[in-house]
Amino acid sequence: MSQTPVHTDISRLLEILRATGKKYDLDKITRAFEYARELHEGQLRVSGEPYISHPVAVAEIVAGLELDTDSICAALLHDTVEDCSDKTSLRDLEKKFGRDVADLVDGLTKIVMLQVEDKEEAHIENLRKMLLAMSRDVRVIFIKLCDRLHNMRTLDAKPDAKRRLTALETMYVYAPLAHRLGMQRIKQELENLSLQYLDPIGYEEVRRHIEEKYGQNLNFIENVRAAVDSKMRENGIHFTLEGRIKSVYSIYRKMYNQNKSFDEIYDFYALRIIVDTELECYTALGLIHEMFNSIPGRFKDYISTPKPNMYRSLHTTVIGRDGIPFEVQIRTWEMHHVAEYGIAAHWKYKSGATSKEEMDKKLAWIASLIETEDSARDPDEFMSALKTDIFHDEVFVFTPKGDVISLPYGANLIDFAYAVHSEVGNKMIGGKINGMIVPIDRTLQNGEIVEILTSSAARGPSRDWLNIVKTSSARAKIRGWFKRERRTDNIAVGKAAVEAELRRCCGRTQLSDAQKEELLQPVCTRFGYNSIEDFYNAIGYGGLAVSKFANRLQEECARFIHPESGEAARDIEPEQVPVRPIPHAQRAGGGIVVDGESGCLVKFAKCCNPLPGDDIIGFVTKGFGISIHKTDCPNVMRGRENPAYAGRWKDAHWEADAGSAAAPAMYEALLQVDCDDRIGMLADITTALADMRVSIQQINVLHRGAEGILINISVGCKNIEHFRSIVSRLRGLIGVNNVIRGFS
Repeated sequence: MSQTPVHTDISRLLEILRATGKKYDLDKITRAFEYARELHEGQLRVSGEPYISHPVAVAEIVAGLELDTDSICAALLHDTVEDCSDKTSLRDLEKKFGRDVADLVDGLTKIVMLQVEDKEEAHIENLRKMLLAMSRDVRVIFIKLCDRLHNMRTLDAKPDAKRRLTALETMYVYAPLAHRLGMQRIKQELENLSLQYLDPIGYEEVRRHIEEKYGQNLNFIENVRAAVDSKMRENGIHFTLEGRIKSVYSIYRKMYNQNKSFDEIYDFYALRIIVDTELECYTALGLIHEMFNSIPGRFKDYISTPKPNMYRSLHTTVIGRDGIPFEVQIRTWEMHHVAEYGIAAHWKYKSGATSKEEMDKKLAWIASLIETEDSARDPDEFMSALKTDIFHDEVFVFTPKGDVISLPYGANLIDFAYAVHSEVGNKMIGGKINGMIVPIDRTLQNGEIVEILTSSAARGPSRDWLNIVKTSSARAKIRGWFKRERRTDNIAVGKAAVEAELRRCCGRTQLSDAQKEELLQPVCTRFGYNSIEDFYNAIGYGGLAVSKFANRLQEECARFIHPESGEAARDIEPEQVPVRPIPHAQRAGGGIVVDGESGCLVKFAKCCNPLPGDDIIGFVTKGFGISIHKTDCPNVMRGRENPAYAGRWKDAHWEADAGSAAAPAMYEALLQVDCDDRIGMLADITTALADMRVSIQQINVLHRGAEGILINISVGCKNIEHFRSIVSRLRGLIGVNNVIRGFS
């Protein structure tokens, strides 16, 4: 890896600042350096260099962004509170350098000081802290990115395991954030440095290819530059020409993602033309197309349709006279600085479009990730939102008035409606794309004109939309509507869901309302809800998934029903495939005989859901009695081969009256219906089941495009003969292709 120069004084930093021509408070910056050097005295980096060299290097990178005086001071002091807490504090920094500097250092310190038990949760919480700090003052993340860049430049000194972890985090968190902020120069260097540690062989192979190809076509590049230079001068355009070669990581990713060989990378070469005005951009584009043959479909106008990170340029790919394709980027100087430094360019151009209001608008995507209290409770959902809203490619679509709306790739009409305005989404009844009415879950494509149909009589969003939308912003707004407008309904829905889980946990054990409240209170407290009603409400409007608290509820049920055990009993199954987390327990006297004994505590395994008439076998669990499986259950067949479970399998059979009219117990049976996707299909199925007096416990629909739909249904069933009659009835319906037992 290349060596990074080490500076322990600020002479070079001061030279960089003077070269910008901006008015910096050099005295304040010098005092910040002296204070940092005093506090870090005696501290060394892992490489053995004086620690002060790191904040000086970070400050030099920050100076390259031409940020303000307070940002430079914060860069010099960013590690003082964390590493020298016995010598200084935020209050000391505020007294010496002002509130802004102290707040910036505080924001940087909070990103890394959070302590939680779970490492994955700690990582997610740190990301959330970083975004929160960004939403308050985006300079925090500018400095943090510069800090990470210098750490990556000097990563060689760290142990191999630490290098890899740091490179992974940089590649998947910091580089995408730099991209989202439009800071392409920093983003590209972070990606290239990360790749060197994550795949050094692949990096070296691509780098070697680049050197060889560049050397082979050196004359081509010079000839193109000379021809373009002459053409621009002939037409009186004031311009600057820059040559560019695609970065190592950019080529590596294209080869990996698109399975291309190096020779198939057509935009390896690029020429950048920087002009003074927007009009000259289009004039230069016309001259380029006059000189060279353009490649169809390779022209992009990011001036009229900017990217969400403020990037603006004209892109076109043409073929030179030697038959070699190359890309041409055309932009103004202001566009160029924004392309290189993104939102950080605000500190260079402080007028017009870069007003505070415009800055807030450009950073609205940060607020969308932290705007709901519910997202803070679910780390998985937060990471999903982060990946969708920040780390995905964008799709650009138009409103009927011609306004551009940018959304993550894969977004649909509902996402679009809520991106326009919350009320548009709440009153949505349909939508059109390019003038044609389409389903509301239709995925949007670049360049489409989207119109949302609304009605003042609309009753609001559907709960199903929560499973359809792709953006966290739309999901949060839908939940917000249900939270505000449907609290009573939410509580009823949430209570029903909890009651169902309690039945699975406690089986036939009857609980009074007071006992349920006593059992649920620790679960509510664990998930941060002040009352059981708030807990029900959150479940009802989608703020808390049942799967998130199911295991905790199971533990509380075990303690409540078997307090003598002293701890929560856990149900250890032989199978390693996912099963429903809450078992349904019942006394076997109502249907099962195990090793000649009735009255044992049993539960029916959810991997196969045995019915009276099936051949069965029992497995002794730890804490929940005997788990009853079908003998041909795949998990049984695997488990019986495991010697560790040899003594835990028990002979079992149904009692003579199980499943008969004399013992009218109902058992859960799972059906998967493969059918056509037509209007009324679901209604036909539910009507047929109702005609047979079959109770539906749960139903789910999976759309498979041209392959139709799969409907998973959980029903109450008496025995295997009853189940077969249900299957026979459903198979006779028009549009039903097949019905099988269980869910695939």
